[in-house]
Amino acid sequence: MVTLKMLAKQCGVSVATVSKALNGAPDISAETAARIQKAAAEMGYTPCAAARSLKTSRSHNLGVIFSDGTKSGLTHEHFAYILNSFKRRAEELHYDITLISDHPGPWGSDYAGHVRFRNCDGVAVLVADNAAPTAQELVRSGVPVVSVDYHFDNCSCIESDNVSGIRELVEYVYSQGHRKIAIIFGDDNAVTRIRMSSFFNTCARLGLTIPEEYICHCRYHSGSASAEATRKLMELPEPPSCILYPDDFSFFGGKRELEAMGLSIPEDVSAAGYDGISVGKVVSLTTVQQNTDAIGVAVAEELARAVEEGRGYLPRTQVIPCSLIPGATVRKL
Repeated sequence: MVTLKMLAKQCGVSVATVSKALNGAPDISAETAARIQKAAAEMGYTPCAAARSLKTSRSHNLGVIFSDGTKSGLTHEHFAYILNSFKRRAEELHYDITLISDHPGPWGSDYAGHVRFRNCDGVAVLVADNAAPTAQELVRSGVPVVSVDYHFDNCSCIESDNVSGIRELVEYVYSQGHRKIAIIFGDDNAVTRIRMSSFFNTCARLGLTIPEEYICHCRYHSGSASAEATRKLMELPEPPSCILYPDDFSFFGGKRELEAMGLSIPEDVSAAGYDGISVGKVVSLTTVQQNTDAIGVAVAEELARAVEEGRGYLPRTQVIPCSLIPGATVRKL
């Protein structure tokens, strides 16, 4: 294994000079730094992460808490895209990532213990409501935390603009002539409450009165639950002309149920989703596109800032815009 001492001997400089050159110190000339870096590449030098961690008290390792109520894990397309862009940006910032769980192990049975065991510099909480109760101890531990959509005390949050997303979707459906608009909402959490408030606010502004029977609940990302809610809506004496689903995946459960009932989209009833996952493009689904790439990048950059600024870090909330994607599943009346 090539060491700093071997590099220093090869280049005819001190070990301290080699260290400064490899770490981008400003008091080393560009020519010397380039010569040392070239020699390091030719000799196959790899910095020792353990030694660097001991010297800097930082591991350059970011933890990720990724837990959702549907237990979809990495198959949940929306959050998988966020995680992918987070990973890419974190690696560009010279961080590794570790998935953190609260399953029992050598670290104990909570997130805080796992984070300490893995020596993470900071933690990204990508699906927070389900993790919130057990993540509170982690937040209180002082480890930098950045979450998606869920607000912890004294931690930064990156959130999608769910208020404008629902508003634009309802306005679009209204502009297509629909007045009997039903909504199937997801689990009771921060995101759902914001979306529902925006839905009722927009409907009131448009002069729409939504009957209670047009408001249904199902779990996010559940085809069977959305199918049941869809049948309930379409069996009403006066069914809706358009159904808003809590996410694109749920739309497909509703679509299957409508087909089983001998109904079609958008001829018999219009429909729209939320998230903008790739499979929705196959059927030209009307939906709200969440900018998963921007969310993941923002989480990585904010977490890196929290780690690097230390006690001087000031948490903040960043709101990432959404985009309405009109499609063939909403018919103009």
